[in-house]
Amino acid sequence: MKTIKGPGIFLAQFIAEEAPFNSIENIAEWAKSLGFKGLQIPTGDPHYFDLQKAAESKTYADEYKGKLNELGLEITELSTHLQGQLVAVHPAYDKLFDAFAPEKLRNNPKARTEWAIQQLKYGAKASQNLGLKAHATFSGSLLWQYFHPWPQRPEGLVDEAFTELARRWTPILDTFEECGVDLCYEIHPGEDLFDGITYEMFLEKVNNHPRACLLYDPSHFVLQQLDYIQYIDFYHERIKAFHVKDSEFNPTGKQGTFGGYQSWLNRAGRYRSPGDGQVDFKTIFSKLSQYGYDGWAVMEWECCIKNQIDGATEGSKFISDHIIRVTDKAFDDFASTGADAAFNKEILGLS
Repeated sequence: MKTIKGPGIFLAQFIAEEAPFNSIENIAEWAKSLGFKGLQIPTGDPHYFDLQKAAESKTYADEYKGKLNELGLEITELSTHLQGQLVAVHPAYDKLFDAFAPEKLRNNPKARTEWAIQQLKYGAKASQNLGLKAHATFSGSLLWQYFHPWPQRPEGLVDEAFTELARRWTPILDTFEECGVDLCYEIHPGEDLFDGITYEMFLEKVNNHPRACLLYDPSHFVLQQLDYIQYIDFYHERIKAFHVKDSEFNPTGKQGTFGGYQSWLNRAGRYRSPGDGQVDFKTIFSKLSQYGYDGWAVMEWECCIKNQIDGATEGSKFISDHIIRVTDKAFDDFASTGADAAFNKEILGLS
């Protein structure tokens, strides 16, 4: 068993132009003041983190890491969620996802994909330079608009899409292998990897690549009505990162899992701050500890009701209260009789 690290916080939803969210130094001090010990760093804005520079300059990586260490903070993982999304984009989403790429690449899907793949490779090397063991991302999607089988999907469509997805990701995974870093896909609606079955389909296509790992976020599974506890039993060996994000599913006679095109506030399934939803975090922390997960518990704030500052303030304590310092002894050791091979045979009547 292992004790989970934490609390950490994913900074993506807090970055803003006003202080204290307008620089990595300021936002780090703010997070520290709330009790966070780790920061998951988004890599899409060079103002907060220069991904290419961190990949190409060990000096920059060391200085960046040192700056946070001086505040008593660690980097939990780097995040390339937005870049990972762009590794695979169906043309139906080109206009919407163009905003995730530099302006010079917009209206050029081929160049955008090449840029995204290079960004992920930078992510591998930057993580290595920072001494990190895991990296967070999305898989992107060629199939999401076909997730419901109507009209009937042509035979071979799904297999062809996963073959192409694997073709794009395999060189990236190989780079992560070279750098000794696990690439953790956040299993998420809108990605081709959105549940356990799709993850297994992808694993098969990448020949069970050892670096094709998982970022576990139970909030997405509540919205899918997937058993997020048993998921840990199935995939604990691949879970290398963990988002603490809550959610709830309240179906009515008018809407269910698809949400009826409603806003987040009015959907049957919606994201909440940790402790405000339906996720059984007590069992999750127990299971992850039992299986030896020794990575970070990182709060991701996405709540349609609660203010983000309150969510972060409460989230730090919520994670701290759920982390289990695992025992190094059995509770009944006091009653141990001691044993050796001869004694065991004797009490079994075998001597």
